[in-house]
Amino acid sequence: MRKLCILALLAVAACGADGEPVQPTLNAYGGFGGSGGYVGGAVGLNKGPLGIYLGF
Repeated sequence: MRKLCILALLAVAACGADGEPVQPTLNAYGGFGGSGGYVGGAVGLNKGPLGIYLGF
């Protein structure tokens, strides 16, 4: 019984049921300003309230 409980706990932890999954994001933008046009964007990862982004 103990082995079965440990195996079930490991299975639940492996499928991501213990929390929110990591969400990748991609943002792109562009426009025209007084000195010409511009293009930019960002890629990042979100997990709960934490987000890490890299802009380009």
